[in-house]
Amino acid sequence: MRAFSKDSDFPMAIQWFPGHMNSARRKAAESLAMIDVVIEVVDARLPEASSNPMIHELRRFRQRPCLKLLNKSDLADPAATREWLDFFNRQPGVKAVAISCKNPAEVARVPALCQALAPHRSDGTKQLRMMIMGIPNVGKSTLMNALLKRKVAKVGDEPAVTKSQQTLDLGGHMTLTDTPGLMWPKIEHDSDGYMLAASHAIGRNAVIDEEVAAFLGDLLLARYPQLLAARYGIAPEGMDGVAVIEAVARRRACRLKGGAWDLEKAAQILLTDYRSGALGRISLETPETRRKMLERERPAPPPEPEPELE
Repeated sequence: MRAFSKDSDFPMAIQWFPGHMNSARRKAAESLAMIDVVIEVVDARLPEASSNPMIHELRRFRQRPCLKLLNKSDLADPAATREWLDFFNRQPGVKAVAISCKNPAEVARVPALCQALAPHRSDGTKQLRMMIMGIPNVGKSTLMNALLKRKVAKVGDEPAVTKSQQTLDLGGHMTLTDTPGLMWPKIEHDSDGYMLAASHAIGRNAVIDEEVAAFLGDLLLARYPQLLAARYGIAPEGMDGVAVIEAVARRRACRLKGGAWDLEKAAQILLTDYRSGALGRISLETPETRRKMLERERPAPPPEPEPELE
């Protein structure tokens, strides 16, 4: 296990790109030529960090409209979700909707929303062809099963469960293509990697739970300290992310043989409580925090050349 400390500034760049994703990307690019509407599923708690830039590139190359589903909205901060919906709905060719794919009534709206994005397919003479896309573990298979009202896609709480593409008849002159979760080869922003790992879009073999939980702890201290206090009975003032993990270890009596605190177990408790919603409704980013992050990480302009002396 990599050592980590209170002085850590999270230097680890998280990359996770299983080999099957290259072939999945090629297959998705080929299939998009025959698709009318892309249904992109993102995690409502981190809608931009969980949106694969490769999907944008593929969709825009084919000029396909996008129904962007902010799934797991029941776990996200409602105020942040409203801000994200406003943000995405200002983008050309995009219709954004908050949804829980576990809610049949909300899922039932999806075909009509797709139909509105492809009015040339509304006369019933040609099939409306939809494709579900997104990164691993955002709920694509759950959506597929809910739309078809039967289990046709394997669902799991580990990323990259779906490994192959399939197209099925939805009825009503509609077809639905499900695709494997697509990550991109290099996550540009470290904070995106940690948000994705905290939300379980990246497999545990690619991350260190204590580092991810410390990042999450820092974020929660900044934005949702009251939820930490309510869940674990701690006073967040003056803490950092590592101190949060230590406090969880004490409150949950997580000890190793010999009596030392089991920080790995405590980190897993914090991550599980966030992922399950036990901590409360939490969004890891908003349009404003995203803008500020991009400004901080924008490369500085090159210095002006010195004027030449005459």
